[in-house]
Amino acid sequence: MSHEKALEAEEIEQTASTTLAVDEKNATHLREELRTSKQGGYIPASAEEKKYSRALNRKFDLFILPFCVIIYMFNGLDRSNLGNAQTDGFTTDLNLRPEAINTATSLFFTTFVPLQPFSVIIGKKVGQSTYLGIIALGWGVLTLSHTWVKTEAQLIAVRLLIGVFESGFYPTCVSYLSLFYPRFDLAFRIALFYGSYAIAGAFGGLIAYGAFRIDGPLHGWQYLFIIEGTITIAIALATPFWLAKAPGQSWFLTRKEKEYAERRMVVDSAANADSRFKLSKRDVIEAVKDWKLWAILPFNILASVAPQGFTIFMPIVIKGLGYSGPTANLMTVPPYVIGAALLLIFAYSSDHFRERTLHILAGLLLVMIGLIMAFSIPLNYPAARYGGIIVLISGTFIAAPITVAWLSGNTPEPGKRAIVLGINGWGNLGGVVGSELFLARYGPSYIFPLKTTTGLVAISLVGYAAYYFELRMWNKYKAKHIASMTPKEIEEENTNDVRYADKKWTFVYGV
Repeated sequence: MSHEKALEAEEIEQTASTTLAVDEKNATHLREELRTSKQGGYIPASAEEKKYSRALNRKFDLFILPFCVIIYMFNGLDRSNLGNAQTDGFTTDLNLRPEAINTATSLFFTTFVPLQPFSVIIGKKVGQSTYLGIIALGWGVLTLSHTWVKTEAQLIAVRLLIGVFESGFYPTCVSYLSLFYPRFDLAFRIALFYGSYAIAGAFGGLIAYGAFRIDGPLHGWQYLFIIEGTITIAIALATPFWLAKAPGQSWFLTRKEKEYAERRMVVDSAANADSRFKLSKRDVIEAVKDWKLWAILPFNILASVAPQGFTIFMPIVIKGLGYSGPTANLMTVPPYVIGAALLLIFAYSSDHFRERTLHILAGLLLVMIGLIMAFSIPLNYPAARYGGIIVLISGTFIAAPITVAWLSGNTPEPGKRAIVLGINGWGNLGGVVGSELFLARYGPSYIFPLKTTTGLVAISLVGYAAYYFELRMWNKYKAKHIASMTPKEIEEENTNDVRYADKKWTFVYGV
């Protein structure tokens, strides 16, 4: 028994020694890293350690990531199901005006967007894994309550409350995932996570197609809300028991793996282990003062008009091409599946090449091409116009998750990172714009909203390009300064708190 303990202690010591070597490796190659303007972070010191790190990632991919993906998929379903319900006569059955859908969707964003950073703070205080279960339970119950809505006021009240509960989910969950994965293993995982929102669109179309064909005493759209709400509630109840609170508390890891998982994240974030689970006043102040966040936010909002606005009304737009309600919902499946697949390809490439900007710009360019096809092709060519929608959706989901990975990687202090990701969630204001653009009076062609969205995405594309050059300039400025520093000064810069997080001369912005 004592022999086994000795072996285990030796293994832990070897792991710690190996990861400490990573610190030395980073210090040794820091000038080269700055010169080539690549981002630092955790770098395995050997082929063996790289293999071990990948094995650890696979465990997180098996036990943590899929559960987050499932929750977010139902988050997407519960947010976009009004568009599906409308194709089955939701407003007609309740004697509501058609624009009630647009009003309710717009007002949803009035709670969903501004409350995101505050919800993230609560999640940090309560415990992120527990908080994710609590808020999922809240929006699941509210989704179910759509079944008994009778008036526009009731519909608006339900959507406002759903916005309250959903507001903290995405930034809290991304912040939670960033506790487990080093920064350049993160974008692909965020893409898998965010891609579930695209899959939700496809899955939602299939659920709607089936729900609308149920022969029972209720309307088809009522069965839709019952199915989606009930499943969400069941998943929410299991969440706090399944998700680990932190890498070192993962129930599925051995003691050796827990030690290694903790240490590599300390190396990756250049922070103390304890700081990753605390939120300080300095975190909040520094997040609010972070120029990188405010510089990219306006363009993130414009880029979000398509995924947050158009996707909700896509079943209605497709129905306007001359298809029946059930068929229109079924036809939303291929665009979402293609969009999810392309997102994963782009995110994997972004992580592999350690590059963010060009991948985002390529995604936005696809959106623009699809939008131009959608408004320039006449309605009497529905197949070609539908092809434009497929191209549009194929690029729609690329910018947001890579932007999140970009901001996350450029914000090494986890407390500040949580706030930054919460404020970045204000990019969902694009949903307000989209909700007010795709009004029934512009149907069935929707030329005006499609043209307007094209212009907004074009501005976003230019803004992202300018942001790239701004970060490159800062990296060159830092490289010039650090070239005059001694190894001792570099070590002191890495370990003291005089300059905070990314303000350190030794921190390189990912581009």
